[in-house]
Amino acid sequence: MKSDMIPSFMRDIGVAFCLLTRLPMPALPTAAFERGARSVWAYPLVGATLGMIAGGVGAAALFLGMPAGIAAGLTLAALMLTTGGMHEDGLADTADGFWGGFDRDRRLEIMKDSQIGTYGTLSLIVTSGLRWAALAVLLPTGIAPVVAAACLSRAAMPVMMLYVPHARGDGLSHSVGRPALRVVLLGLFIAVSVGAVLMGPVILTALLVVVGVVLAAAKLAHHKIGGQTGDVLGATQLVAELLILLTFIMALS
Repeated sequence: MKSDMIPSFMRDIGVAFCLLTRLPMPALPTAAFERGARSVWAYPLVGATLGMIAGGVGAAALFLGMPAGIAAGLTLAALMLTTGGMHEDGLADTADGFWGGFDRDRRLEIMKDSQIGTYGTLSLIVTSGLRWAALAVLLPTGIAPVVAAACLSRAAMPVMMLYVPHARGDGLSHSVGRPALRVVLLGLFIAVSVGAVLMGPVILTALLVVVGVVLAAAKLAHHKIGGQTGDVLGATQLVAELLILLTFIMALS
């Protein structure tokens, strides 16, 4: 199919997958990536797909008789592999920059450095450990919590992109641009709808948790660097996903 014959919504989905995953995708024309800001509505669809892949890995491990802890570790590994660890990288860079620098310019400089520091290392240990433990609890109930958390957490990033200005004039977040409100709301609608089908009314509680994460991340990012970057967006998604999983555990207990 010629690129100019591809419907715009399919291009948006393709762009979203290219931006957020390392999954093999058909080649898209350069012009398609000019729709970066308009493709954010599809971020939850990407999350749901990643959740199904990772959840499927975990479910297969359980089916083969592996302990829940091992299945959870494989699920977490699948999430990291399919995204290229981009959200983990964002969290580490954000933690290093926010708490390793004493002014805005130094924090942004640290965040661009490929080396990882103490704050970044600790943030990954804590969040990965908690996600692993949460998945070990939830996976025996099915893959629905994994899919719902991956889907809803990725709706948090477009909200940050809309309401928090760019902290620098380059980088991935700046290149994607600022989405329109209707596009962001569409993504939230998709995420909540998918989550409601999979998890029921508890998804509304999870949505409130995501709102809290976004508000806290926005305030912190504004205070530390005067806006958001791709690293901040990745950190927001990862923290949101973790807290959504913990919310599901409390609802199921």
